[in-house]
This record gives sequence, C-alpha cells and structure tokens, in this order.
Amino acid sequence: MSESRPLTFLFVSSAYKGDELLRAVKKQGCTVLLITEESLRGEPWPHESIDHIFYMPDLRRFQDVIYAVSYLARSQQIDYILPIDEFEVEIAAQLREHLRLPGTRVSAARQFRDKLTMREIARRADILVPDFVHILNYDRLRAFMERVPPPWVLKPRTEAGSMGVAKMHDSEQVWRKLDELGDSQSYYLLEQYIPGEVFHVDSLVVNCKVVYSSVQQYFKPPMDVYHGGGVFATRIIDRNSPEAEELHDHNRKVIETLGMVNGATHIEFIQGRADDKFYFLEAAGRVGGAFIADLLEHATGINLWREWGNLEVSLLRGEKYKLPKVRKDYGGLLVCLARDQHPDLSSYDAPEVVWKANKPFHAGLIIISKDPKRVEALLTEYASRFAHDFLAVAAPMGVTRTGQAG
Repeated sequence: MSESRPLTFLFVSSAYKGDELLRAVKKQGCTVLLITEESLRGEPWPHESIDHIFYMPDLRRFQDVIYAVSYLARSQQIDYILPIDEFEVEIAAQLREHLRLPGTRVSAARQFRDKLTMREIARRADILVPDFVHILNYDRLRAFMERVPPPWVLKPRTEAGSMGVAKMHDSEQVWRKLDELGDSQSYYLLEQYIPGEVFHVDSLVVNCKVVYSSVQQYFKPPMDVYHGGGVFATRIIDRNSPEAEELHDHNRKVIETLGMVNGATHIEFIQGRADDKFYFLEAAGRVGGAFIADLLEHATGINLWREWGNLEVSLLRGEKYKLPKVRKDYGGLLVCLARDQHPDLSSYDAPEVVWKANKPFHAGLIIISKDPKRVEALLTEYASRFAHDFLAVAAPMGVTRTGQAG
C-alpha cells in the first residue's frame, strides 16, 4: 500500500447497527465504505464517518454482492472487509476469499456461524454440549429420538440468536415440521432440550488471546422471550462468583477450539438445572446485539464495537493494539417492544439508570451500580413494570432476519 493512501475498509450489513465501529475506523484516518440494503436507506447511519454508502436490494444474493464489490474494486482499492451483522459473516468471508484479502476465510467463518459445525468441533474437544443430531439421515434421527427423551429443540444451522428455533414435544411433531421444511431440512439440527439458566460471555480477542471478557446472565432464556414474548433482560454477574470464574475458563476454551484469532465474540452457555453443569450453546464472531455493547460500555468503559474497529486498524498497520483501562462496575439491561412509538420512561428515575433507548417502538434502559445485588433488585422491579407499562408482543419471525439478536 502506498504510504500516501489511507487504509480502506468495506463494511457489509443488512441491519442498522455498529455506529461506533464505523466511527472508530474513520477516526483512525481510514476510508470507510458501507454496503447495506435499500430498505435501510432512511436509518440514521453516522454519515459523517462514512465516505460512501452503496445500497443493494438483498444482501442474501451472494453472487450479486460479489459482482458489485468486484466492480467497486475496479476504481477503489479495498484493504479489508468486515461484516457488521451476523448474516454477513459468510458473504464477508467469501468476498475476502474472492478478492484475496486478509482476514477470516470461508471455512474458518463457518465455525462461528454454523451451529452444527461449532457443536461438532466443540464435542471433539471434550467441551460439554447438549446432545444433537444433524437433520440428514433418518435412521440416525430416529435413533436420536429414541435415545434422548423429548422435548427437543429444532434449530436452523445459520440463523442468529433464537430465530427459527422451535421446541418439539414428540416425534410426530418433528416429522410434520420436516415435511414443511422439505429440501431445506438438512440446514437444521435437532438438539436435546436442557432446562436451565442461560449466560453469555462477551469478549475481545487479540492474537488468539482473550484480552477482555464479561460474563452476563439472562433473566429469561432468549428463546423463551422470542417465542413467548416478554422483557429481554441481562445483567453482569458477580465477578467473584464460582460461576463467573468457570465461565471465563469455558469461554477461553471455546474461543481457542473454534480458532478465533482477532475480533469480538458473543458466546452462550446454559447451566443445566438438573446437574449444574455448563453446556456450550453457540458462538458468534461478532458483538452481541440488543444493546449489550451499550451495557458493557457503561459498566466497564469498553465499547466492543469501537475496540473491534481500533483492533482491526492496528493489525493492518502492523501496530500493537492496547486495550483501554477497564472499570469494574456492575450493570443490567432491559429491552422490550413497546406499544407506543415513543414510550415515556420518565418514571424510571432511579439514580442508577444511566441510559434509555431512543428507538421507535422500543422501551429500554441500562442500570449501573457498584453493587450487583442493587442491579438485580432494580432489574427485577423494572422488568415487572415494563411488562405492564410498555410491552407489546410480536409473533416470532421464523427464519426471516431482524436487526437485534442476542
């Protein structure tokens, strides 16, 4: 690269998010290009930090995206490509492969995208996972349903969060669902349902080493919120608890096993109610959605979007990345769909409330305190009030895409 030319980053996203990632890269003096979908033209993207935005009808049409980016590359030298949303992890890897650019390629990307692939790799490394079977060979599927008692969970291999996930209560329900899926059924797996508490560990990885991580616990499993409605809530758990220490260890092992080299991760575990053991559920090579990055910034001073951008620029320049100083406050997050376009949160006025969502038809807030018990008490009180004051319930969206997955 010529010394006089700034680095050029191309970002790809089918959801409006990642403002701080774009700002961080632009602040480092880079040229910022964004490819997104026509339906997002009206979103408040940080235009002051974006040199050019290109709109396409549908980013799921991979060949069209490859053609478009290859055409763009005729006049614009591109140094690095990053996906902002979960759904563009795969196309970003294909673009890197096609343009011969640095970064995660297709096979490695699938390990943080394909739920079947990550489970197989984790199980081979003796990481505890719920028992599962690929929806492929019917004899193996029948044997699984005979061996593992219901209920089971039917999961798409490449959707984000809880989208497309369904609980199956008997074999007849499974066969009926597979008839509906038809030729798409090989893109699914069937998994043992384990009742328990769900945790997520959000991290920043530099040269295969976890340099920052924070352990949170959902108030209610995301699958239950997604399918049954309710308030999404999560909180940072006591950092001195045995659960926090164990989950940090599990998180490091999963990251090492799946081969993350540099970037942000969002990894989920469930603690089985019957045996208190932690089971690996899924890993994403991205920043967690649903305002989790905002929660972590207010509690620890680290914005994972921003630091992900700073890390990538440092690596391309051959510079050493340095993590900012980390605070150790505790925090909690509440979010729900709201009946009103602009819900009134003025009565949620505890001094620990440091942030309120500014998104149409959403109610959300973040609580910060030195005391994890104070956070839990306020979240419990406010979650009940949210359900009464604001909550609107939308039907699950099946396998269509949304912008905020956990």
